[in-house]
Amino acid sequence: MVEDALSAGDVPTVAITGANRGIGYAVSEELVRRGYRVVLVTRGAASGAAAVAALTRVAAGPLPVAVVGDLGTLDGVRAAADAIRDACPRLDVLVHNAGLWPSRRVLTPDGVEESFAVNHLAPFLLNHLLEAELAAARARVVQVSAGIYVKGRVDLERTPVGADFSGFRTYADTKLCNVLTLPLFAQRWADRGVTINAVHPGVIRTGLGARSGPLGLVLRLAKRRWASPEEGARPIVRLVTEPVGTGGYYVLDELTPLAGPAADRALAERVWAQAAALTGCAPLLPDSASEAN
Repeated sequence: MVEDALSAGDVPTVAITGANRGIGYAVSEELVRRGYRVVLVTRGAASGAAAVAALTRVAAGPLPVAVVGDLGTLDGVRAAADAIRDACPRLDVLVHNAGLWPSRRVLTPDGVEESFAVNHLAPFLLNHLLEAELAAARARVVQVSAGIYVKGRVDLERTPVGADFSGFRTYADTKLCNVLTLPLFAQRWADRGVTINAVHPGVIRTGLGARSGPLGLVLRLAKRRWASPEEGARPIVRLVTEPVGTGGYYVLDELTPLAGPAADRALAERVWAQAAALTGCAPLLPDSASEAN
C-alpha cells in the first residue's frame, strides 16, 4: 500500500494516463512536488518529453519519466502496460485520467467507437494487464470520472460501435460504462489489497470536448468561469495520498452513491462480460468457480 511504502521510507510510484496536459499534468505536478516517483503515460513521445522537462524543474524527489501509450487501440494499451512495467520499480498507484469527448463518430482499428475505447476499454484492459503488479504493491487505482455519467445510457449492441453516437451523450454513455465496472473491480480485488475508487473532479477548464466554429467559441467563453486544472487535481491527489476505502464514487471529496443505471448490478455484469470479450480479459469475477483467468 502507499502508506506501507511511505512508512518503509520508499518512494511510491504513480502512473498517470493522459498526464501531459490538463488535470493529468496538474496531478503529476502536485505529486512530483511531494516527492513521488511519477510515470506519465502520454500519447506521443514529444508531448511526454515536454511535460517531463517542465516537471523536472519542480521535482522534490525522483525525476519523472514518460512512456508512450496510445489508449485508442488494444495494441496501444498493451504496449502502454509493457512500458509502465519497464518504467516502474513497483506500481503503487494507477490513475486513469485519459479521456475523450468526441465531436464525431470515429472507429478504431479494433472496430469500436473511439471514446468507448479510450474512456472504457482502455482502463478495463490496463487494470487486467497490470493486475499482478497492482496486487504485489497492494496498490490504489483511481479512475477520473465525470458526473455526466448520470445522463448516459448503455446499448450493448449500439454503444460500442457508436451506432447511437451523439456529440453530447456518447461521452456520458462511455463514462457510464466505465463507472459500472467500479464495484466489480472492487469485489475482484477485495482479497488482494488493491483498492479502486472513482472521482468526479468538478467542471474543469481543460481542452476536453473542444470544438471548432461558433460552438467552440461559446465553449471557450464558458470555460473561463470553470475551475482550473489545479483545482480539479485536488480531489484526485487526495485519493492518491490519503487513506480511503474501496469501490467508492466521489464527487470532489464527498463519497456519493452511484445513481441511475450505474447502480444496476445485472447491467454491470453484462458490461463487464462484453468488455472482457472485446479485450480478451477474464469473463467473470474471481468468486465464480467457472472463471479461467
